[in-house]
Amino acid sequence: MTVDSTQTGQSGGAIQQAAGLLFRIENVPFSRWHTKARIIMGSATFFDAFDALALAFVLPVLIGLWHLSPLQVGMLIASGYAGQVIGALLFGWLAERYGRVPSVTATVALMSVMSIACATAGSFDVLFALRFLQGIGVGGEVPIAAAYINELSQAKGRGRFFILYELIFPLGLLAAAQVGAFVVPRFGWEYMFLAGGIPGLLILVFMARLPESPRWLTSKGRFADAERVIAGIEASTTKRSLDITREKDQVAARVAALETGLANTRKGSWKELFSPLYRPRTLVVWVLWASSYFVANGINNWLPTLYRTVYHLPLQESLRMASLTNVLSTCAVLACALMVDRVGRRRWATSSFLVSGLLLGLLAAIGAGSPWSVVVLASTAYAVMGTTTVLLYLYTPEIYPTRMRAIGTGLATSWLRVASATAPAIVGIVLTSHGIATVFLMFALANVAGFFAAQRMVETANRALEEISP
Repeated sequence: MTVDSTQTGQSGGAIQQAAGLLFRIENVPFSRWHTKARIIMGSATFFDAFDALALAFVLPVLIGLWHLSPLQVGMLIASGYAGQVIGALLFGWLAERYGRVPSVTATVALMSVMSIACATAGSFDVLFALRFLQGIGVGGEVPIAAAYINELSQAKGRGRFFILYELIFPLGLLAAAQVGAFVVPRFGWEYMFLAGGIPGLLILVFMARLPESPRWLTSKGRFADAERVIAGIEASTTKRSLDITREKDQVAARVAALETGLANTRKGSWKELFSPLYRPRTLVVWVLWASSYFVANGINNWLPTLYRTVYHLPLQESLRMASLTNVLSTCAVLACALMVDRVGRRRWATSSFLVSGLLLGLLAAIGAGSPWSVVVLASTAYAVMGTTTVLLYLYTPEIYPTRMRAIGTGLATSWLRVASATAPAIVGIVLTSHGIATVFLMFALANVAGFFAAQRMVETANRALEEISP
């Protein structure tokens, strides 16, 4: 973290003031103030997830309606993720420059408007273009929201607090699955997009009124604004991690450590992502994002179509079986939230890649001959991998300082978009040329790359953000 030299001149007084504000953020346990911010930001993340998966439950209808080939199916899925690459980079930069709240509000507005527009699409080409534009908003929302929630959190219990917030993402996927299984066969595919777009517009009023990240305000030298936000946090509870009157030595030591960290930092730049300290972290986290989401989104976006076209199940049964995948994922993420601070980020991610890879390898070995083998093995593998895809939204903001947290997270998540755009297209090609068993073998091999990268993670559990990332 750094105090912006253009506003404070990096003076000793400014560093002391910034350290004092950061200590106060860390000294307030999680309270109703944090819960309110988590709910409002979580509502945006909920519809981000809903919009991301909506197409998967529309495609089984559009394949027959528009006579789509497997390659076109893959391209439609990929279009949204291609837009998300741009959104993650663009809005990550805007969030560093103009703040977390206005940037994330703009992303929610864009993805909601485009979701409503998707309901009016009458052809493959139009829906392809609209999903690309919607993807720009979807891609920008989650990394900024992740940085914002991390910056509100104190070290102790941050993993549990954040993963419980991030649980809203698999809940959004679950809602999309359940709504899709019910709405699409009865009312038509257009209503799936309306169900995701209209509520998203309604939450904009609450999003725009969220307080700005006090860590971001402090990093910009806007101490008066940060003071107002922190005063609101402190007013929400009388509890403190350290008693400033009885534990003066510990308080002084903590503030001194923050001052030392601030004095040794400089103004942030995206180039610092590749500095000697942060380059290994950056490269490892890129591999983690790419491999985990290649598996997770490749499976999740194709399952409804696979049940319908490969196993020739009725439409309603295909959608219902696909929805089970997200039920399992939600349960797995809840377990992750309760245990991740105790188990640790590195150990959890390593185990996740190992288990998911073994399940998918077994499915490939037996030939994926029945839909029930896919329900049991692929759905369980996805659920296990889903915990790591959520964990990465906690871990990535932790390994970067405030001065480049949003852009670092945005750039890392752009790899998930690349992987998520690539996987569906590759599945379409591999499915046509080599069959379903090879598809799952491909996913198993992707887990191998993630497994080795996970072993190089920096452990961040129960450490202050400024301690992890100077």
